[in-house]
Amino acid sequence: MNVTPFPANMSTDPTVDHCKAPNQVTYQTLSWLVIGEFVLGLPLNLSVLYVFVFRFKFWKNKSIFLFNIVVADFLLVACLPAKAYHYQHGYRRSPNNKLCKTMLFMLFLNRGASIAFLITLSIDRYFNVVHLGRRNFVRVLKKSPLVSIVIWLLLLILTIPTMVETFECCNSHGRKHETRFHDVTDTFREIVYFGQIIVPFVILVYCTVRIVNRLRRKTVGEKTKLRRAVCVVMSVVVVFSVCFLPSTVARAVLLSVRLKDWEHAEDVVVQVYDSLMVLSYIDCLLDPLVYCFCNSGFKDAYVATFCPAFLRNRLLNTDFGLGTTTTTTTTTTTSGIREVSLPILAK
Repeated sequence: MNVTPFPANMSTDPTVDHCKAPNQVTYQTLSWLVIGEFVLGLPLNLSVLYVFVFRFKFWKNKSIFLFNIVVADFLLVACLPAKAYHYQHGYRRSPNNKLCKTMLFMLFLNRGASIAFLITLSIDRYFNVVHLGRRNFVRVLKKSPLVSIVIWLLLLILTIPTMVETFECCNSHGRKHETRFHDVTDTFREIVYFGQIIVPFVILVYCTVRIVNRLRRKTVGEKTKLRRAVCVVMSVVVVFSVCFLPSTVARAVLLSVRLKDWEHAEDVVVQVYDSLMVLSYIDCLLDPLVYCFCNSGFKDAYVATFCPAFLRNRLLNTDFGLGTTTTTTTTTTTSGIREVSLPILAK
């Protein structure tokens, strides 16, 4: 397959990585995987967004954090066609410097937002279960949309290194042509990249262990809410384990190979890393499972809106993750120690 030539205004310095794909077959395959994720993710996230706004009315049901995850996933899906296009034309990234930086900025931002709000939900469940009766600061904060705005602004600040003028599209540590400013920028970007995965994952594991231990010590009558909390944090663990951890490990290996200047090995590791990054994009397909576990009201509203009739009644009467069924037409949303019964919104 012929590769689109590099723009004339780009450097011809062979030490500069122009993001050219090291293997055409690999990136052709990845392009079709990205297209598949887009084809599945676009209608799914549009339907979720519709339910949150018009059927579930997230602002009334105190689900602002969940809605922010929906927004992050939708923005991620919007970037996928460009990724598929570049892979089809033999590039790991766009050869256009401005477009390359914009894409990296969007991917970093949406990834960080998804992780931040998923972890916030897990911390909320942790306080509701392990420290029941104490003042839950997350529960207080999540009622205000200003908190979500602050999180987005903080993520914007942390993502700025991908947009600085000296940032070369695909370069990172280990490039011989790097200046000191390049090195500082790359170092900060890598700290943000690994920090936004490792720190939340440690918090997530801690919350999961504490909640499971609490479940084991509780009596039978108190286990329903605890099982729901376990389902929430375990669903987040699944998202992390499938989407974020593999690509993070591959990134660490890639940096190690570059620092040791193993050029032939780098071509292989780069393909593995990009493949795992494509895998990480299925985050936008897995997050709706988290929504269902977090809030049965959303699950019921979604099922009532989009599921066919022969599945609707069965799904509406099943409370995911609890192993119990209900015979009423209402759904129970658990928040802290208070349970509120919410009717399914009419069509």
